[in-house]
Amino acid sequence: MNMKSILASAAALGLVMGTAACGGETEEPVAEGAPDAPAGITVTDGWMALPAVAGNPAAVYFNIENSGERNRMIRSAYVEGAGSAVLHQMGEWNLEPSMDELMQLDLPAGESIAFEPESYHVMAMDVADTLQAGGETEVTLTFVGGDKVSFPVEIRAAGDAPGGDASDSDTE
Repeated sequence: MNMKSILASAAALGLVMGTAACGGETEEPVAEGAPDAPAGITVTDGWMALPAVAGNPAAVYFNIENSGERNRMIRSAYVEGAGSAVLHQMGEWNLEPSMDELMQLDLPAGESIAFEPESYHVMAMDVADTLQAGGETEVTLTFVGGDKVSFPVEIRAAGDAPGGDASDSDTE
């Protein structure tokens, strides 16, 4: 093999390796013993509403506060026991209710966001049968820059939302 062939092979291998590293990115939870949440980030009141119809997505709600001095941007979510998770926001388009995927969500310094029914939420798709009402699972949020925060969420049956409101988890 001549030098030109070796360089061409190395370049092709680098292209394949780089492409493989970019595709199918899945956020995993923070490993045991990993550092805590980024400075100033606090998550409270986490709960998951199971879907009313098996096979539909579940919805995850919580309150997140950024008491730090730095703006943060939530990039993605991971729900233990779900095939995938997506940040969503309820809204309105053309006078009709709309549920839209969020690519990122700004969390400015000194502010908080309530993930609640009819507002922001995390949709958890392909929820495992092992996630049952009365149990608990873990959610991990990843911020732009790679910082992560993990927190527990209580699992509730469909319709067991605070105040008895049904979740939006069976509308998608």
